[in-house]
Amino acid sequence: MGTRSNWKSGKMNFWDNQINTTFPTGVWKDCPLLPMTLDPTVGYIFFEDFMNMSGVAYATTAMAGWTVTQENNGAVSTSDTMQGGVLLMDCDSTTQADGLNAQYTEGTLPFIPVAGQDIWYETKIKIVDDVSSVEFFAGLSAVDTTIIDGSDMTAANHIGFECISSSALLFGAEKAGVEATPVAATTLVNATFVRLGFKVNGVTSVTHYVDGVEIGTSILTANIPVVGLTPSFVCQAGDDTKDPILYVDWVKVAQIRA
Repeated sequence: MGTRSNWKSGKMNFWDNQINTTFPTGVWKDCPLLPMTLDPTVGYIFFEDFMNMSGVAYATTAMAGWTVTQENNGAVSTSDTMQGGVLLMDCDSTTQADGLNAQYTEGTLPFIPVAGQDIWYETKIKIVDDVSSVEFFAGLSAVDTTIIDGSDMTAANHIGFECISSSALLFGAEKAGVEATPVAATTLVNATFVRLGFKVNGVTSVTHYVDGVEIGTSILTANIPVVGLTPSFVCQAGDDTKDPILYVDWVKVAQIRA
């Protein structure tokens, strides 16, 4: 391990140049993580590592603060063979659109885009069986039990990564039903972990990242929702041939406080 300091836009951070070589260019490069940790007046951080759950299947309505909704089939569990807590969302079906919609819904929705109060988001995921046949979402959304419905992104307020029956991953957002045209983010590789992140720059723009590399700033004011948003995931079968399983290692979100 090799700890380094990083100064960006007036923010000091520390990172390990052997474990995470992309930190100085990644989504967290200008997030005041240290001040947030030491001083709660600066901002707040949500982090879920799925370590407070045992490695057995969970009832779909009682997953430690998360609400999980089935579309006909699906099961959630945690891995007993992977370190650090990993959530498994198994479609448990090869029928198109069957699967799971999961949102953190404990208490109030924690994140609302506001001018001058930036939001940072990142998660580490992989999909098996397989990426060429999955309906997938990872990001922030208003409460919606059908984020993907009819093989289409239907959540009226969301920001995040999506793919529909293809390994081509897109990034998009929608504000009160006004959707930005999703843009290319990356091509998912089956059974391979990838870090997906974005920064909401107040209510002006959104920049997205893959594995710590900036892909682009593609979402502008007209498509940035200004309602309560919460970490959300979707894993549904993309056609009638495969049974995708989404692995979520962790998800972290931070926002500047008013």
